[in-house]
Amino acid sequence: MCTGKCSKVIAIPLYILAGVSIICNIIAFFPDWSTKYAQEDRDGNGDRITEEIKYMGGFIGGGLMCLIPAIHIHLTSSNGCCANRCGMFLSIGFAAAGVVGALYSLATAALVLANGPVCLFKAPGDKVASWGRPFMNNNGSYLGESELWNTCLEPKGVVEFNLGLFATLLVAASVELVLCVIQMVNGLFGCICGTCGGKE
Repeated sequence: MCTGKCSKVIAIPLYILAGVSIICNIIAFFPDWSTKYAQEDRDGNGDRITEEIKYMGGFIGGGLMCLIPAIHIHLTSSNGCCANRCGMFLSIGFAAAGVVGALYSLATAALVLANGPVCLFKAPGDKVASWGRPFMNNNGSYLGESELWNTCLEPKGVVEFNLGLFATLLVAASVELVLCVIQMVNGLFGCICGTCGGKE
């Protein structure tokens, strides 16, 4: 396959995955599909939103840091200004930035899944429920024990909510990582051999 066509095949999924990452990160601020917890967190009533969500791994890392490379990578597949050896060389750098972004998103999503969400829960022996992270010290083992998910009293269904969003982010970041690494190799070949676009 021509290196220019390969760039197009890589860029289009990157657009989609970057969009998915941004949407997942934004939705994660609204557990139980409510703005109440984000408002309480912002007003200083204690932690109501899981800390790693505020790192914006999906928005910045898997989103913007992969969207910008996707735009340049896509330009190398057209007959425009970037469809040449220089453009392919630059695409290596953009793809490397995408790798960094995907790794950041991947690490953030993995941390959320390992530590669990912030929720209102009642610890054994406590008379009053309090906000915290009941699964923080079990190294993600709660993921396979769905009967423990009812430990979180509020927001309703927060474990499933976080699991769905951050598992999606984890998969999206993993695919972005693979695509950006492939583009780095493709960019190297395009820099050496050309893009087959006729404008070298």
